[in-house]
Amino acid sequence: MIIPWQRYADDHARTVDTMSAVLLFAVFLFGGEIGLPGIDQPDTAGPTIVLAALACGALLLWQRTRPRVAVAATACCTAAATALGHLITPLLLGPLLLALYRLAVHTDRRTVRRHYVASLALIVPTALILDPVDHPWVMKTISPVVWLLFPVVTGTLVRLQRAYVEAVQARAEYAEHGREEEARHRVVEERMRIARELHDVVAHHLALANAQAGTAAHLARTHPDRVQGILTDLTGTTSSALRELKATVGLLRQAEDGDSPLAPSPGLGQLSELTETCASTGLEVQVVTEGTARPLTPGVDLTAYRIVQEALTNVTRHAGARTARVRLAFGRDQLTITVCDDGAAVPSGGAGGGGFGLIGMRERAQSMGGAFQAGHRPEGGFEVTARLPLYAR
Repeated sequence: MIIPWQRYADDHARTVDTMSAVLLFAVFLFGGEIGLPGIDQPDTAGPTIVLAALACGALLLWQRTRPRVAVAATACCTAAATALGHLITPLLLGPLLLALYRLAVHTDRRTVRRHYVASLALIVPTALILDPVDHPWVMKTISPVVWLLFPVVTGTLVRLQRAYVEAVQARAEYAEHGREEEARHRVVEERMRIARELHDVVAHHLALANAQAGTAAHLARTHPDRVQGILTDLTGTTSSALRELKATVGLLRQAEDGDSPLAPSPGLGQLSELTETCASTGLEVQVVTEGTARPLTPGVDLTAYRIVQEALTNVTRHAGARTARVRLAFGRDQLTITVCDDGAAVPSGGAGGGGFGLIGMRERAQSMGGAFQAGHRPEGGFEVTARLPLYAR
């Protein structure tokens, strides 16, 4: 927190320095008139005024730009005043006190310590050897040691406080920058998640709808009696696509993030419906489960379903296959999903492909901490394999 007078001093530094110099000039002269009872002060008004002007002029010129020079100049003036017979008091030390304070605020501790010791080494011997009035030795030794220590300690504390405030501000700025980066990262992740969901929904259902429409057009010439069933399946496919698309887009319209989606997320429990829709396009899908099936976490269940859905979509659109096989192997701590077909073409998103099918499946598997691989089988066809941890969060 900045006190109002500190803000004024920072905004009007030259004015404050001038007023301080004038005030310390008067204080220096007043301090030169102070003496101990029973001890006559020498008449040194002229030299004292000159020393006060030199000390305050050095402060005015150099206390902010060259604090070391200001300390040296004021220390010499103070030592000269003690040689004239003036008693060492806080008033006489005023310019030197301010110079040491400025030095402690703007430089390191070692520099301040050296100038403090150097000032004492100049003033104390001068007062002990050249003092014509013979003031008590305590006033010439202990007094300057104590008084000059005060601005050194005060200025050091101010410098440390400023450094602490700057460090706190830097940490706050860094934390704010980190929060902004995290927010941007989450936005990117959310966009990728929504993009994957939209791709899965739109690509799968449109591929099925296209295949069903093509099948209906073919059967209209050869088996007109079977066209009605295909058109009924096509209506169901488009209706399902609209429902899932509405649910996915609806998430973008929520004012607040909700933990529960607008509609239940699909999982491996809906594989039978998925295989039925594929059957309507002429693709026969066989589902085989190995090991003991166990309940999956919602994230793993959805990821497994989407991978199977995308793999079958690629088979329907690109492989030209008649059959496909889905294998679900439950291990001790992971689920292995294998989708293979008897076709020949490379699915979308594969090597040389231009789509995002394989990319999306790989991202889904990796987001759950799993692994993904895809490629041609030696005996023909294409195979997709995904390994997902059973208890990923």
